[in-house]
Amino acid sequence: MGIFERYLSVWVSLCIMIGVGLGLLQPEAFQAIANLEVAHVNILVAVFIWVMIYPMMLQIDFSAVKDIGKNSQGLLLTIVINWLIKPFTMAALGWLFFNVLFAEWVDPSSAQEYIAGMILLGVAPCTAMVFVWSQLTKGDPNYTLVQVSVNDVIMIFAFAPISAFLLGVSDIQVPWQTLLVSVLLYVLLPLIAGVLTRQWLNKRRGEQGINQFLAKLKPWSVIGLLATVVLLFGFQANTIVSDPQIIVLIAIPLLLQTYGIFYLAYIAAKRLKLPHNIAAPACLIGTSNFFELAVAVAISLFGLHSGAALATVVGVLVEVPVMLSLVAFLNRKANSMPTQ
Repeated sequence: MGIFERYLSVWVSLCIMIGVGLGLLQPEAFQAIANLEVAHVNILVAVFIWVMIYPMMLQIDFSAVKDIGKNSQGLLLTIVINWLIKPFTMAALGWLFFNVLFAEWVDPSSAQEYIAGMILLGVAPCTAMVFVWSQLTKGDPNYTLVQVSVNDVIMIFAFAPISAFLLGVSDIQVPWQTLLVSVLLYVLLPLIAGVLTRQWLNKRRGEQGINQFLAKLKPWSVIGLLATVVLLFGFQANTIVSDPQIIVLIAIPLLLQTYGIFYLAYIAAKRLKLPHNIAAPACLIGTSNFFELAVAVAISLFGLHSGAALATVVGVLVEVPVMLSLVAFLNRKANSMPTQ
């Protein structure tokens, strides 16, 4: 791991502080950036995420994708965790904490918005960031691509009905255009670019040329992540500073959800005897969230400064350091997993 990856938690912490600081000093600038949208997808955030995952997509070797069927248990584990367990445990924790345990500290209308934001996070399994986590754990990039692709297909059909059911609003208007544009921007376009670049490099320089190009691009993935963190926290800077207590209250159930889902998936992967390069992304994809989509939909449904939007941003605050701790855990336990 290079210096960017080794000290990623430090860089993320610094970028959170920078984002909040810039958001307080230049709120008009961040408001202008927030208005740069297509189908409620922020263009600048999309660019940074594209920069983040393009190097990941370049690693994909489609000649190896045909062998994915040999590890169908890992894919099944991902599907079960993401769609049959995670959304419902997230909703249950949100209800428990904000309608029961934290009821005296949060007014009912705000509580419902925080729960809504948590639900949107739970119904949006990771798409972009999982390529970063997979790389940090030396997961199989081809297998990760298949996992993400299957999740995206399921998401198109399941996101709206599960969200509507869990939010308890029968006429909820989930912006389908936002979902489709997000998948296009965050998955399809960088994937096509990565495949074309890999083919071009392979013809001219061979596998060595691909590896050299990847080495040069690798730091840009982390730079894209850090820039995204700065923007998201800049958007919510005033709320974070004016009401830090609510950040803590939202973070508590999100922490429990993240660690709980991870260890559930990890135990299942151990029982299934999955190899490390399959088990690692299988566990992490269910633990991480498609926070870009959750933020976009929360803003679309409830507004930029709503409790739902704040909850999705707190999801980023919780997710990045927690996922780094889980990456470190998986790397320490790599030798205890079967080899492929």
